[in-house]
Amino acid sequence: MVCKLGFEIEDSHSVHSIVSENGDVCWRTIAELVHYRESDQNVDYIKSVQLLGPLCESVHLHLQSLTMEQFEVQYSLWFQWTNCTELLLEVFAALDSMEATGIALSLMKLTSCLERALGDVFLLVGKDCPFLLRDLLASQELAAVFGQSVMNVLRVFIGSPYGLNLRNILWHGFASPQEIPAKYCSMLLILTAGLGQLLKVYLLQTETILVHRPYIAFTNLKELDVFPDINHEALSLTEELAKISSFVLKPMLTFWVAALTAFRQHRYADCVILLLPQLETGLRLLFTTINKCPNRLLTAESSSLYTTFDEMLTKQLNDKEINQLPLILGEPSMEFLWDFLNHQEGPRVRDHLSHGEINLNEFPREIANQILAFSVTLLCRFSEVEELTALKEHTAIKPLISCASCYRSRFHPIARLKKQVLECMKSISSWPELPIVPEEQIQEIPGLERSAESSPCISMTTEILSQLQHHLPQNCYILDDLMNNLLSEKLLVQLCNTHICTLYCPRSVLEILVVFRKISTQCHQVSDQVIASTEMRYKKWINKILRSRQRHNYLRMLNRFLKSILQYTENLVTYTSPEKNKWDESMKLTHKALIKIRTFSERKLTLMQLATQVKLS
Repeated sequence: MVCKLGFEIEDSHSVHSIVSENGDVCWRTIAELVHYRESDQNVDYIKSVQLLGPLCESVHLHLQSLTMEQFEVQYSLWFQWTNCTELLLEVFAALDSMEATGIALSLMKLTSCLERALGDVFLLVGKDCPFLLRDLLASQELAAVFGQSVMNVLRVFIGSPYGLNLRNILWHGFASPQEIPAKYCSMLLILTAGLGQLLKVYLLQTETILVHRPYIAFTNLKELDVFPDINHEALSLTEELAKISSFVLKPMLTFWVAALTAFRQHRYADCVILLLPQLETGLRLLFTTINKCPNRLLTAESSSLYTTFDEMLTKQLNDKEINQLPLILGEPSMEFLWDFLNHQEGPRVRDHLSHGEINLNEFPREIANQILAFSVTLLCRFSEVEELTALKEHTAIKPLISCASCYRSRFHPIARLKKQVLECMKSISSWPELPIVPEEQIQEIPGLERSAESSPCISMTTEILSQLQHHLPQNCYILDDLMNNLLSEKLLVQLCNTHICTLYCPRSVLEILVVFRKISTQCHQVSDQVIASTEMRYKKWINKILRSRQRHNYLRMLNRFLKSILQYTENLVTYTSPEKNKWDESMKLTHKALIKIRTFSERKLTLMQLATQVKLS
């Protein structure tokens, strides 16, 4: 369909019937070539591609006749609705060069940009923008803005598995550069401008303004720092690896070379856009080989399920057989793929890039470095060529292989819980450094003498912690000072470094993790509030902002509050013991304690306001 169907009819179209001299797109001429089945009036994609093929050729020849300046004058205004005018001008430049890999890359960027812009238009009418381009193009909301015939034209080129489906066959690594006719890229460029012209009319009629959703920014790049930086020597070696590795399909080699060139030129988004489909292609080759389904290697047909990352990373195949790919790749590599592609709290690089959610000009080098480095390790692992042995031992390559072999998930809920616990512990560990009211001033106030009522609670806690020792890993010990030792960062770091397999966690485990993470979040919030409140109160105390009576009242209130919390913890110890096992009562008790905490916080705020009034007066 992509390589031949649009070339079967030899016909010629006057470009002036498609595009006027000032750049207006004639949608009627284009839409009339979309053919519909007589039986159900649905689009006949095969016939439509045949009829549109010659028109696409006329458009392509027209664009080739324009200089960059002419193209920019005629069309840049109509690209503004995409919020990617500069990118679309770059697509035109790539068409002018007629370099196959550049055109394929341009199509990938154009389709992701177009999808994002169409999503913004959808939100003029609808609420929840569809995640899949296929569903977006089939929506009534876009048909209401652009017209159904226009949307049917788009679906012939992108979005429908029954059409050319240019976006998916490129983003999933099915097509080599030579297999994508440049005329389809030219046609999509003109259609994008035509959509801008239709949108302008709609916005004027409805008196609305198109609002662009903000780009997604990658945060916490330090968490993504797995591999050492790839230097120029490593890039040169990688190019040699790609030429001899069995992980690379030979028609795809130019994509690998282009990705390395992009990295050298600091075009990090281009590097990753080129690499991700090739990772998928190489893994598909491995997947179909070890699972003994070679017929699925080149499956990109409307009648068959595509073999993509989504299926390759699952535990079981559609026929319930065990997927052999995870066993061959190993846990570290699988966890890396899940982290960078799938986990909701991870960077989800492929999703964000392919759906146009990232500002390509600001794509971070750090992420490109990680994806490229991981790709290098796969090139090394899956090849039987003797030349690879020496390359694997090279000082620029060996550290990458070492890092990949010991990778642990950073974005699975288990890993996120570990991170939360350590951050909470770090917050609590800062309590001893908090400024406190001088001891002699506390003793001067009646009713605030030190109490020994906490001793039973400490004793009970010590007993519980002693029992926990039997369940700790061998390298973790609770020493004599049980309370302080358990609440030390060192012990928790040891516990959190204990490896727990994250691949394919049962739903029951994931549900428990949700609860654990909520508990950890609440604990951290309490700690932060304790720190903020203590620092603020101490400052006010030292500055004598609180009057003497208010200071006494504050300390009495604090003392009562802490005793009530102590009572709560003692009761909780009793209720949760194996003998009592009163979980419903524990829930009610906790709810009451939270109400007390909130009330205390509200009273504290009132005192602060009074203090401010006193100062002003």
